[in-house]
Amino acid sequence: MPYKPKKPCAYPGCPNLTYGMYCDEHKKKTNKDYNDYQRDPKLKHKYGNNWQRTRNRYIKAHPLCEDCLKEGRMVIAEEVHHILPVRMGGTNEWKNLAALCNSCHNKRHIALGDRRVF
Repeated sequence: MPYKPKKPCAYPGCPNLTYGMYCDEHKKKTNKDYNDYQRDPKLKHKYGNNWQRTRNRYIKAHPLCEDCLKEGRMVIAEEVHHILPVRMGGTNEWKNLAALCNSCHNKRHIALGDRRVF
């Protein structure tokens, strides 16, 4: 099955082509800018080094999106989602986590009312 054609990087003025939104060069920069300037600073406390280790172990054990698998599709998981959000008393225990692709992760947060629909 052929890949989708590459598209221009969304970073202003970048001529590189990529399969994602940003080229490899600008993906790190945009993630850093988001974490430094847009993400709530309180989340750094909740999602520290312990979360990163837990997330990495969970994604290694569950490499495919759990929602897509239920529908019979095999999609690589990119996010680890808290079923019961941390702000509502959820924990980082594996029974409260789900490996999801970006699309399914956004769908779950839209259903929770955490994100806007554009």
